[in-house]
Amino acid sequence: MPDVNVKCSVSNCTYWGKENNCTASEIMVDVDQHASYVAEMAAELGTDHHDIASTAAITCCKTFKPKHT
Repeated sequence: MPDVNVKCSVSNCTYWGKENNCTASEIMVDVDQHASYVAEMAAELGTDHHDIASTAAITCCKTFKPKHT
């Protein structure tokens, strides 16, 4: 499997890194039934913004772990 950069805009995640890169060694993504967009449109959202997630439940990423500040 090729090396892949995973982009993430959730800046309060422990694994959030420079230039919106995910630094986790493994990624688990699940279906988010409450998302306001479809997967085909996800790329259109861009990767240059920073969001804050209050809980892992509101993300599609099961890897999300809140950063302790």
